[in-house]
Amino acid sequence: MGTVNIQDEIRLYLRARVALIVLVTVEEQRALEVLDQVRRDRDPSSDLVTWDVADGLESASGRQLPKAATPPDALAKIQELAQKDPRRRDLYVLKDFHSFWERDPAVRRRLRNLAHKLVFTGSSLIVTTPVRTLPVELGDDAVVVEMPLPEADALRRELDHLIDSTKGVKSTLTPAGRSRLAQAALGLTAAQARRAFAKAIVRDEVLDDRDIEAVLAEKKAVIRENEALEFYGAEESPDDLGGLDVLKEWLRLRERAFGDAAREFRLPAPKGIALIGIPGTGKSLTAKMIGGLWRLPLLRLDVGALFGSLVGESEERVRRALRLAETVSPCVLWIDEVEKALASGGHDGGTSQRVFGTVLTWMQEKTAPVFVVATANDVSALPPETLRRGRFDEVFFLDLPTEEERREIITVHLRKRGRKPEMFDVYQLARDCDGFVGAELEQVVVDAMYEAFAEERDITTDDIARAAARTVPLSKSQREVIEDLRTWLREGRAQSASLTGTDGGPEQQAPVLEV
Repeated sequence: MGTVNIQDEIRLYLRARVALIVLVTVEEQRALEVLDQVRRDRDPSSDLVTWDVADGLESASGRQLPKAATPPDALAKIQELAQKDPRRRDLYVLKDFHSFWERDPAVRRRLRNLAHKLVFTGSSLIVTTPVRTLPVELGDDAVVVEMPLPEADALRRELDHLIDSTKGVKSTLTPAGRSRLAQAALGLTAAQARRAFAKAIVRDEVLDDRDIEAVLAEKKAVIRENEALEFYGAEESPDDLGGLDVLKEWLRLRERAFGDAAREFRLPAPKGIALIGIPGTGKSLTAKMIGGLWRLPLLRLDVGALFGSLVGESEERVRRALRLAETVSPCVLWIDEVEKALASGGHDGGTSQRVFGTVLTWMQEKTAPVFVVATANDVSALPPETLRRGRFDEVFFLDLPTEEERREIITVHLRKRGRKPEMFDVYQLARDCDGFVGAELEQVVVDAMYEAFAEERDITTDDIARAAARTVPLSKSQREVIEDLRTWLREGRAQSASLTGTDGGPEQQAPVLEV
């Protein structure tokens, strides 16, 4: 929901005579600008009156107001002003009032009484707060409105204003380049975006395409402060994965699905995929690769970081993270090891179920182009409704690599480490590594390189073969667990991410490890 829509929502509540609106946002100045615009559109003769503990009551129109140093004084004076002329349609804004109602029951009672009395006047009361928590006593009298982060158009206006108002700045950006720079700032508040743009300007007093990366770097730092989200650059490519041909083709068919041409074609944006499979088979690398293939921002949702110690804190964190993902969209949201959301086993007062339910509901109902990639190692820990259609476009299973795919994986890791694969007997190595997952194949190459480095020589096929012989793969150490997973695939509950065997059953499939 953009600024225009938030204005419409507030107007609707004012027309419905809602006397108390709680506006949840960290962007206090932008909130005041929105409210002032709503006030002027509604009645140009009305006033926007603000109160905070430092400056007391202040009028946007400059009229003299009585002093009110404390919250009780402020509420009493607002009641007097509103009842003095009930026809006035003023907006009264209480800044950071949540800190007062949290610790003083008398403030909560006075606020509730005032809301009841304002219903019979033309004025309304708005509380700006950075937190969603609302006292139980006010639940029936207040509506909570969450103010979204600015959209690309608003950020473009901020950028244009900054360029036009800053003396000596040179800009080589075309209109399309300015739009890309504004797009890069999606997910930032207006103030954060202004700082990022200003930093790009003062760095060399020139704005050009190179500043897009600088703004993205600023956004990564801001998103990192969210605690639950991590921003990844689009650095991986399909060449970093061995095998998974079915999955790769599925992704290539949808590579242009987030563009204007797809919208004109009336093609809905893909919702997401679930990647189920054996640990080390490339689920995480696949998520990273999708961001690179589609050239979209990749956000990783850390399920463990969602859980806070305070009541309601976990639910607020997940809502905040999902809102940020929608603001950055189109993007890829990677939920790694989604079964961890239920790891508490029900001993956390139901918090994990509520957090998990919030994520599932959002996945089902979201309209923003956020492509969800959910990975899981233990499918038995997931409720049956998790993987149903509507939340995901497809469920893929990542199995053990086939011999051909093991050759591909070994080749990828040798090439990544500056070696020529043709100098090694990758065919024999692939046979020696039967049952190894991609992570184990990478580690075999790395272990062999350590041995060669210690002896001050280059790596050979024999080094890799010896390292493989010393390794006990998961397919042996966790044979029962892996067999249960592969049985799940054979029952037809997911699509194989790799090509199937000639007998119609699944061959050992080939994902690669994260590199």
